[in-house]
Amino acid sequence: MRLKALTLLIAAVFGGAGTMRGAGQYVKVDYPASTVGGELRIAVTYTLWIPNGVKSLRGIIVHQHGAGMTASKEGSTAAYDLHWQALAKKWDCALLGPSYHVLNDGDLGPAGSDYWFDPRLGSDKTFVKALGEFAAKTGHPELATVPWALWGHFAGAGWADVMSTLHPERVIAVYYRSGSAFVWTNRPAMYPPVTIPAASYAIPRMCSTGMKETGLTRILLATYGVYRSKGAPAGFAQDPRTGHECGDSRYFAIPFLDACLAMRLPDKSSNDQSLKPMDLSQAWLAPLGGDAAVPAADYHGKPEKSMWLPNEAVAKAWMEYIKTGAVGDTTPPPAPFDVQVTQNAVQGSEIRWDAEADFESGIRNFIVLRDGTELAQVPEKPIGQFGRPLFQSMTYHDTPSQPMPEMRYVDATAKAGEQHHYTVISVNSVGLKSAPSRESSAAQSQK
Repeated sequence: MRLKALTLLIAAVFGGAGTMRGAGQYVKVDYPASTVGGELRIAVTYTLWIPNGVKSLRGIIVHQHGAGMTASKEGSTAAYDLHWQALAKKWDCALLGPSYHVLNDGDLGPAGSDYWFDPRLGSDKTFVKALGEFAAKTGHPELATVPWALWGHFAGAGWADVMSTLHPERVIAVYYRSGSAFVWTNRPAMYPPVTIPAASYAIPRMCSTGMKETGLTRILLATYGVYRSKGAPAGFAQDPRTGHECGDSRYFAIPFLDACLAMRLPDKSSNDQSLKPMDLSQAWLAPLGGDAAVPAADYHGKPEKSMWLPNEAVAKAWMEYIKTGAVGDTTPPPAPFDVQVTQNAVQGSEIRWDAEADFESGIRNFIVLRDGTELAQVPEKPIGQFGRPLFQSMTYHDTPSQPMPEMRYVDATAKAGEQHHYTVISVNSVGLKSAPSRESSAAQSQK
C-alpha cells in the first residue's frame, strides 16, 4: 500500500501538464530510481517537444529546473512553454524539460535533489540515455548526437555548469539563473571538485541573479570571474527587481541564447557538424559593475575584467535588462492560425486556434472577434505574479503554471440558425497586436 500511494503521488505531481498543446510533437520517457552505484538514485521524467516540419534537428534547448519539490513539479511544464518553443523552432531545435521526482525538500534523504543536481552522481548518464531513447522513438536519430543549449535555475544552473565541463564539445551556450557549481564548494565531502577542461573556456556563458539575492550574486560573480579570467566569453546580468524568482529574465535569456545559436550551430549543408567558435569580432564589452556596453574595439579597460556580450543586439537588451528587469519590444506578434469553429444548438460556437509566441515578448492574451467586432479576450485577465502578465502565466521557476490554458473560447451567445465569422488576434506581453487571423465559420448544427 505504501508503494502504491507513493506511485499515485508521483503521478499526481509529475504525471501530466494539462491539455494545452502547442503545434509539434511531444514525447516523454520515464526512468525509475536506480539502486546501482553510480546511477541516478531518483526517478525522472523527460518531456521533449519537436516542432512540426523539421526534417533534421540541429540541437536541443534544455530548460532545467532547480532544487526542491515545487521546482521539480513546476519543471514538468517546461517543454510546453510557447515562448521557449519559438526559440527552439527558429533554429530547428527540440525543447527538453527534465522533471526529477523530488519528494523531499531537505535535498538529502529519500528522493532528494542532491541525487540529481551533480550530473556526476548519475543524472548525466540518464540524460544521455534518454536522448538515445528519444532518438529511437521520434524517428530523429540525430537527437543522440546534436549539441545542447543549457538554461538552468539554481541547482539546475549548477547541473548545466558541470555538464559543460563533462561535454564541452556538445554545449552551445549556458545561461545560469541564480546558481552554478560554485554553490557546492562548501560541501567537498559529498561533491568532488569540478575540473574545468580547456575546451570549456570556448563556451559562451551568462551568469544572472536577482538584486535581492546577495549570497548567490557573490557566487555568480565568482563563476563569471573564473571563466572570464581565462578569456572565456562570459558575462553577468543582474535583475534589479527580483530575488531568487526568475521574474522576466526570459526576455534577456532568450535573445542571449539566440545569438549563441546563430554563431555556433553548424551550417545545415555542412558535413562538419562540430560547433563553430564564437565570432568574438561582434562582441560588446562593459566594465564590471557598469551599465553601458560598447563595441569591443572601443573598450579601453582590461578585457578579462569586462562583461562580455555576444553582439550589439544582446548588448542593448542587456543595458535595458539590468536597469528595468525586462526587455522591450517594438514589433507585433505573428497572427494566430488554423482557426476552427464548431457549433451546436445547445452550447453555441466553440472557437479553437493555434498560435506561435512572439519571439521577443511571448503572448499576453488573445482577442476573439465575431463579424469584425471584439467578442472576448482569452484569458480575460492575464496573470503576472512572476513577471509580465501572460497567456501562459509564469511560475517562480520560469515555467507555465498549471493548469495550462487552451487556445479556445465558447461563444454561448451564438444562436441556432445564425452563422458568424470569427477571427483571432494575438497580443504580446508589451501590448502589441498581431494582424487578425483568417476568418472561420461553421454552419449552425441543429443537434
